[in-house]
Amino acid sequence: MKDVERNLFRKMIRNCFIQYQHDFHSIPLSEEEYEKLAEKVQKIINEDPKSDVYEAVNDVVYEYLSE
Repeated sequence: MKDVERNLFRKMIRNCFIQYQHDFHSIPLSEEEYEKLAEKVQKIINEDPKSDVYEAVNDVVYEYLSE
């Protein structure tokens, strides 16, 4: 994954957590977890290039919070 994509996905993941009532400092992710979530988003995009990135991020974050 390119650094630009990784950074974009990371920001989108962070923003999604904020939508789920976390603030910047309360997001419960380690660097490794951010990387895993970004990889899941990338996998979704690779499998279906027409998929919506925002929807993919929301799905991945929701799945993480639902575990």
